[in-house]
Amino acid sequence: MNIDRLVFAIAGFFVLASLLLGYFVHEYWFFFTGFVGLNMLQAAFTGFCPLAKILKAAGIEPGNAFK
Repeated sequence: MNIDRLVFAIAGFFVLASLLLGYFVHEYWFFFTGFVGLNMLQAAFTGFCPLAKILKAAGIEPGNAFK
C-alpha cells in the first residue's frame, strides 16, 4: 500500500471514528471531523499533506498524489 492509499484510508477512518464519537460520546468530537475535512480540502488545492510527510519519513512507498 502506498502513501496515497494510506492517507485516504486513515482520513476515512478518522472521519468515521469522530462521527461515532460525536454521536455516542460528546458532540465536540464533530470538530475533529471538520478538521479532517478542512485538511483534506487544503491538501487537494496545495498538494501538501502533513500525514503524507509523516508516512514518507516512516519509509512508506510514495504514490503520485502528494509531494
